[in-house]
Amino acid sequence: MRIGIPKEIKTLENRVAMTPGGVDSLVRRGNEVLVERGAGLGSGLTDEEYQAAGARLVSAEDAWSCQMVIKVKEPLTEEFRFLRPELILFTYLHLAADEALTKAMLTSGTTGIAYETVQLPGGALPLLTPMSEVAGRMATQEGAKYLEKPQGGRGILLGGVPGVMPGHVVVLGGGIVGTNAAKMAMGLGARVTVLDVSHGRLQYLDDVFGGRIMTMTSTEPNVREIVKTADLVIGAVLIPGAKAPRLVTRNMLSTMREGSVIVDVAVDQGGCVETIKPTTHADPTYMVDGVLHYGVANMPGAVPRTSTFALANQTLPYALKLAAKGIDALRADKSLALGLNTYQKQLTCPGVGEAFGMASVTPGVVLN
Repeated sequence: MRIGIPKEIKTLENRVAMTPGGVDSLVRRGNEVLVERGAGLGSGLTDEEYQAAGARLVSAEDAWSCQMVIKVKEPLTEEFRFLRPELILFTYLHLAADEALTKAMLTSGTTGIAYETVQLPGGALPLLTPMSEVAGRMATQEGAKYLEKPQGGRGILLGGVPGVMPGHVVVLGGGIVGTNAAKMAMGLGARVTVLDVSHGRLQYLDDVFGGRIMTMTSTEPNVREIVKTADLVIGAVLIPGAKAPRLVTRNMLSTMREGSVIVDVAVDQGGCVETIKPTTHADPTYMVDGVLHYGVANMPGAVPRTSTFALANQTLPYALKLAAKGIDALRADKSLALGLNTYQKQLTCPGVGEAFGMASVTPGVVLN
């Protein structure tokens, strides 16, 4: 199969979809890999390394002309022209937050396989997990930075010092993102409260953190009360493939401390904070009602060396299956099949259909 690896064009997105090692694995199995010139430079991976691995260096147009294109982020508007019926696109899509992209994928007939909805039998999301780990840890790191007064925050040191109370971090969601955010916050010495709808998950977190964090059931009254005392709120809610539920409303902001910070990791699925909007690493924050909002939708792009290798380690086995069998790989692997979001102009992710009121079918219907 001819496989294209384009350069990411999202603002300050420095990740690349495949490492030279991954290219080598694909080439050794008889595939032809076309890498756009400069695609790996942001992650410290040179064109020469890709050439040594067997890749051919090409233009963006040539990379996109392949049978399968492997990316990191969803296509931007200027890339819609590359979408076409015979293309298999393997990337993060996050369609539930982008109706224009959803329509472009459907109109073009592109087969879209989304990293974030590939799901193992036990419910784990193997291709989302590595970036969730990075984003969760970064959420606390970025939140701590923006709590500094010169950044617009309250002037709070999350860990405090002897004789001074540490900051209070509230984490909405106890999954991979939330657990990693809590781990970092606790490591900094902050007071940490995690809210989740699953009592079983709260029991697990209470056990693994040895009672060193507070846990609460995520209800509207509990969220409303806890954000009043928060210095940093981290949105870490995920419903695979679907739009994130809104947990923090505009009205709640007026009850929060002036200069407190919200970091909504769920922004690429629409966000769990009513006032969040996507931002970029070039201009990451804005203020609403005295609360600083951080809405960068590609947080791991700020640490591309770590993120590229973490992501490629997990995507490569699935990429090898797709390269060997094409769409038949989905029929042979039920977990990979759940990644199918668009196929032959049909929407195959019910969560996206619910977000936009569009008709959808399950992947199993179109693959049988």
